[in-house]
Amino acid sequence: MKEQAIDNKELILALEELEKEKGIKKEYLLEAIETALVTAYKRNFDALENVRVEMDRQTGATYVYSVKEVMKKANDEATEISVKEAQKINPDLKEGDTVEIEIIPRDFGRIAAQTAKQVIIQKLREAERDIIFTEFNDRKGEIVSGLIQKADHNIVVMDLGKLEGVMPSKEQIPTENYKVNDKIKGYVLDVERGAKGAPQVIVSRSHPDFVRKLLEFEIPEIYEGVIEIKSVSRDPGYRSKVAVYSPDPNIDPVGSCVGQKGVRIQNVINELNGEKIDVIEWNDDPAIYIASSLLPAQILAVDIKEEEKFAQVIVPDDQLSLAIGRSGQNARLAARLTNWKIDIKSETQFREMLIEAQNSEQTEEQAEEAE
Repeated sequence: MKEQAIDNKELILALEELEKEKGIKKEYLLEAIETALVTAYKRNFDALENVRVEMDRQTGATYVYSVKEVMKKANDEATEISVKEAQKINPDLKEGDTVEIEIIPRDFGRIAAQTAKQVIIQKLREAERDIIFTEFNDRKGEIVSGLIQKADHNIVVMDLGKLEGVMPSKEQIPTENYKVNDKIKGYVLDVERGAKGAPQVIVSRSHPDFVRKLLEFEIPEIYEGVIEIKSVSRDPGYRSKVAVYSPDPNIDPVGSCVGQKGVRIQNVINELNGEKIDVIEWNDDPAIYIASSLLPAQILAVDIKEEEKFAQVIVPDDQLSLAIGRSGQNARLAARLTNWKIDIKSETQFREMLIEAQNSEQTEEQAEEAE
């Protein structure tokens, strides 16, 4: 018959209330408390024996058992018991069995109460962290706002209310200067478990999808799905290219995104502190799409090789530098936007290539005839 070591009905009632309010299962908490009590017992009583702690699920009564192996002769009284002694407890026990002997440690009630409190506080914190982690994990791909708490070249830390947002250097816009107490927006790139399991939001202002989400927020037609953003390429802080499309022939996707006198796109540019945004119309014809992607340059011709996803683009001589862009930026962004390799040649360069190719063919023909 069990002797009740600790009766704590109030604990059970408190755990049941927590289950209702916080959704933390009573059984989960009781098992965690039992595990913690084993450690507490060994630590406080400097015990070497194997123990098991059991809590009554209805009354909260706590029982401590010393678990011993039945041996022909007990060599270690802390973990072993002889067959003779074991059979005094239960005549059916034999060598190799285990037996549990209830023990009632002095002052264990106080230790148990303290341990239970610590476990509950810990599990509540873990549960709250899990809830916040799930909440922000569901917000991946969304835009959040927060106050800057810390700012340097390596990391920017934002206060997002319930937790911190962290913006590493590679997710920052290189042309921006971040200052403490400034309010900024960022794109939720990922949610990770930080120190001690605390959730941490990885925020980006340099990701192409930050531009995508800003446009979605600013332009109702994109949010409603009337206009679709097909692709975004970006050189953060300097220039972005956005390809848009609408299946409705009555809608001008570029005009809708730019807005009257450029008002709509200007709001996004302001949020990005002056980053230029080229909005172009997507087309399922790669030649037309590639020509548009190189705007504002004028294009004479586009020769595509579908299998290689390679495009040879010819531009007027005075448009070559514009098509390529400063440090190759325009051509690079166009290639990323379309996912095609793009080689740009001026009209003069192209003619020279043709002449060189013709001369090479003639030379080969003459060599064959000579043989």
